Amino acid sequence: MQPEIQHAVDFIKTEFADPEPQTAIILGSGLGLAGHILADRQSLAYSDIPGFPRPSVRGHSGELIAGFAGSASVLIMQGRSHCYESGNPAAMKLPLRTLAGLGCRKIILTCAAGSLSTRLPPGSIMQVTDHINLTGLSPLTGETGDSRFVDLSEAYSGRLRDKLSAAAAVEGIGLGEGVYMWFPGPNFETPAEIRAAGKLGADAVGMSVVPETVLARHAGIEVAALAVITNYAAGISEQKLSHEQTIRVASKSEDSLARLLKAALSTLSDD
Repeated sequence: MQPEIQHAVDFIKTEFADPEPQTAIILGSGLGLAGHILADRQSLAYSDIPGFPRPSVRGHSGELIAGFAGSASVLIMQGRSHCYESGNPAAMKLPLRTLAGLGCRKIILTCAAGSLSTRLPPGSIMQVTDHINLTGLSPLTGETGDSRFVDLSEAYSGRLRDKLSAAAAVEGIGLGEGVYMWFPGPNFETPAEIRAAGKLGADAVGMSVVPETVLARHAGIEVAALAVITNYAAGISEQKLSHEQTIRVASKSEDSLARLLKAALSTLSDD
């Protein structure tokens, strides 16, 4: 383990009562209230954790929460650092490897996203089945050894997707499925880019998730991802796009997302 990762792992273990979480969640823009689903919560500011990036985007509070879902120990990251904040696609490398170092073997990524399909209207939740990354960027650039050649043929675990689908059915929450295409931002996409994305098979677009998925798979962590649809992508409707709209619509979906995550965690604790 690299020294900076070991430092972060050791610090978190000294601060939290239960240092061996099985599952982690990363909460995206405007989705931070889902952090309250855990019992016996403890929290740390990212700014207190050695090496952790400090999110600069509104809707990302920058806190690490530890707690329990049933008998399972869980860590929730309220917010992330995006590639567009620093120009670094590996901005989340230290947090993801710290989670792995703490024992996390499953992660649920969440994000806000723009929809390309009328079957995924604003306010709905889409489970990511696969992703498209044509940016030319990888968070593993510069890594050494054969482990950098990560197999992404099942980047998003079918097993975890089945558990999330079952949890959604129990809770009566509609859960769509689709392919997520990563644009690094921070500007929103153009209508022409969205038309191209649709022809390539994308159902939703966003500015996160993909680098974290690659980093997690490289670390041996099983991945699922949920995209809260906050808007139709550029050119799909006449509505202008803004981060304010993203936060507003995401916050309206927080309750459904929280119920879904809580129900899913109860099944993951049986693994």
